[in-house]
Amino acid sequence: MGRVEGKVAFVTGAARGQGRSHALRLAQEGADIIAVDLCDSVRGVTYPGATEEDLAQTVKEVEALDRRIVSAKADVRDRAGMKQAIDAGVAELGRLDIVVANAGIMIMRSWEDTPQEVWDDTIAVNLTGVWNTVQLAAPHLVEAGGGSVILTSSAAGLKGLPMLAPYVAAKHGVVGLMRAFATELAEHHIRVNSVHPTGVQTTMTTGEDLQLYSAWLEAHPRLSAMSTNLLPVDMTQPVDISNAVLFLASDEAKYVTSLAMTVDAGVTQY
Repeated sequence: MGRVEGKVAFVTGAARGQGRSHALRLAQEGADIIAVDLCDSVRGVTYPGATEEDLAQTVKEVEALDRRIVSAKADVRDRAGMKQAIDAGVAELGRLDIVVANAGIMIMRSWEDTPQEVWDDTIAVNLTGVWNTVQLAAPHLVEAGGGSVILTSSAAGLKGLPMLAPYVAAKHGVVGLMRAFATELAEHHIRVNSVHPTGVQTTMTTGEDLQLYSAWLEAHPRLSAMSTNLLPVDMTQPVDISNAVLFLASDEAKYVTSLAMTVDAGVTQY
């Protein structure tokens, strides 16, 4: 038996990167998947957005594992669209047990060069989108008699990082949501936790912003250590985070709730 055999998992931002990896890792251990993604770009983001072809590839890879998957193009900022995608997936797959609120964006700007729209979009996707995901999906977990909710935060949800003020604020907010939902949903046997990666090798870490970041750190060398991992690695891989998600989703973590779980190679120690 797989570690999440017979369960159904809802994953946002599932077209590629960490989201695809989470969907595949859960499917490898027996879960069926409801997968959604914006499949479009967001203004101000310098790395390319996911596509419908990317989401179709996730579907193909999950089906190759002999698991069922329902996919939809949906924006976590759009409550009506999200509700439709969740409800349709549950109707087809029969239940919902696991929620992975993974979708997010990252835009790097110094505090004085951050326009209002970067703040608005980052908070809308990275924080309000998580609220929408959990609030709309949780009734299905209640109906199932319990479940596990995993929220993707960041090392930036536990410490300040330069050139990322909106992102840091949103990811700290995710921790607040995690603790609030964990408190209220516990009576329904629903566990809520957050994961906090260091840098992960995905498309998000390949944009033009990183060149700006490197130049900014050269001008502000006292802050460069804040982004240095304690372990001798520069980046982790998506599956490293997926393994943590799998643990939190499984019965191995049946008494783990309200935990901010770092998978950060020690970067939050600085």
